[in-house]
Amino acid sequence: MTPQRKDAARNWEHILTVARELVDEGTPLQLNDVAKRAGLGVGTVYRHFPTPEALLETVATPRLETLADQGEQALTHDDPWTAFADYLTRLVEGQVTDPALVKVAASAQDVLPRTTELKTEILATGAKLLARARDAGAVRPDIDDADIVPLMCGVSYATYVHSEDPTDRLTTARRYLATLLRGLRA
Repeated sequence: MTPQRKDAARNWEHILTVARELVDEGTPLQLNDVAKRAGLGVGTVYRHFPTPEALLETVATPRLETLADQGEQALTHDDPWTAFADYLTRLVEGQVTDPALVKVAASAQDVLPRTTELKTEILATGAKLLARARDAGAVRPDIDDADIVPLMCGVSYATYVHSEDPTDRLTTARRYLATLLRGLRA
């Protein structure tokens, strides 16, 4: 891949910074709005990100990469229950603290191959951690891979519905997840 010119690289970073600010504010990403706020031409934004979805996925990529890395680390943990529970905790924390991650995780269709790769890796790691915990007798035997995503989404959704203040979200999410984990424990 040819390296970007310095001004193009600077614009790319600036677009991502502005997009992150908009997402964190709860403003839907529109490329024209990003260009205006960034003080760039619309064509510049479109050259870097052909769709709002591509921009959103790029904004979410660092968090997805962190979650994938945390999953790999969890697979090396000696205690299968702790590895599983800690990984679910990291996933929920990501869901309730990063609005870009929430939207990208909920999307049935990915625009960028890297997004699909990371989401697949995260799900596969969760399945491995669940299997290890179940095989160790730490998780109820009737819990299946297909159960985990809806349960995690439920925790995240309930957190958003029942946390009036964003600063309260993380505490609420951890409390809900702790309750869920007690129910999953064998």
